[in-house]
Amino acid sequence: MNSNDFCKNIPNLVSSFIDTFVDFSVAGIFLPDPPSPPFSQTTYPPPDRLIAVGDLHGDLSKAQQALRLAGLIDAGDRWSGGSSTLVQVGDVLDKGGEELKILYFLEKLKRQAVRDGGNVITMNGNHEIMNVDRCLHSTAPSGLEEFRNWAYWYTTGSNMKRLCDGLTKPKDIYDGIPSNFPGVKQEYWSGIRARLAALTPKGPIAARFLSKNLTVLVVGESVFVHGGILPEQVDYGLEQINNDVRDWITGLKDNLSSDFRNTLNTIVWMRKFSKISVADRDCSRLEHALATIPGVRRMIMGHTIQTSGINTVCVGKAVRIDVGMSKGCINGLPEVLEICGNSHLKILTSKPVYDVIQEQHEPVEMQVTA
Repeated sequence: MNSNDFCKNIPNLVSSFIDTFVDFSVAGIFLPDPPSPPFSQTTYPPPDRLIAVGDLHGDLSKAQQALRLAGLIDAGDRWSGGSSTLVQVGDVLDKGGEELKILYFLEKLKRQAVRDGGNVITMNGNHEIMNVDRCLHSTAPSGLEEFRNWAYWYTTGSNMKRLCDGLTKPKDIYDGIPSNFPGVKQEYWSGIRARLAALTPKGPIAARFLSKNLTVLVVGESVFVHGGILPEQVDYGLEQINNDVRDWITGLKDNLSSDFRNTLNTIVWMRKFSKISVADRDCSRLEHALATIPGVRRMIMGHTIQTSGINTVCVGKAVRIDVGMSKGCINGLPEVLEICGNSHLKILTSKPVYDVIQEQHEPVEMQVTA
């Protein structure tokens, strides 16, 4: 590179340095290059090994414990899963104070996994949709503080960029965000403002991380959703569902259909197949939904805490993997689901053997790791 080219590239070098400085200040990690791309597909062939993990809700330590249990990360929290695929079924946000740290951590693993022929796929849960939709009633005070800290460093980085000739002047992240919230303690206002700035459509965190999430995913013979999916939603189109949610998060669409919002039959809110009581489940509707997706034989979902651990119902067609592991939920012991090929399912758990509960007559093998 000659001196003229170097000089022309200085603004971009400065911008990259500032972004790295902000990322490290927020998450305490350096993200390797290149960034993970936006999602490009809804359906994948079955990998040799797939690990599915449920709701994480702002608890980084439990997330890391779960991935170590599966052998996907090493003692230094680096990807060690080789060509494995990891699917996280949503609800990284709310109830804990390490939501951003988990988003950055999963982004780091995405970049590391692809180098080894692996894949990390993240999904939207109802709490991702809620936050983008400005609904913060499940946000913990520690979650407000984490985003307030992010806003401080992000704004600091933006102010540094404004001093550099040749860089586009960054937009004020608080443009259009209310400055006060009547009925809420004033000590929380700055955290609420920061969270809204980060996560509402086109917000820096929403665009950077949540826009890469899928809302429905098919891998081999398994369809993954956060809550559940019905035949009429399949008929609408799985790719169209993903595109609609992504375009809303990035600001390309002004609104998101009420089919994704807080109603009982939406994909991220549904509990039809997750109820504890047999009488409350709708196995016939589940079978109908699965029959409308070619080649699929089971639905894997989070959203509803299973106090007995990962389990299956409806003759193995519904697999429920939210064990409430976050300290903001029930502080459950980490468990993950392993699928080898298309059909060999195992539950990897840290429970002692006498605590492992499997629903009767369900064909899921347990593997216990104390």
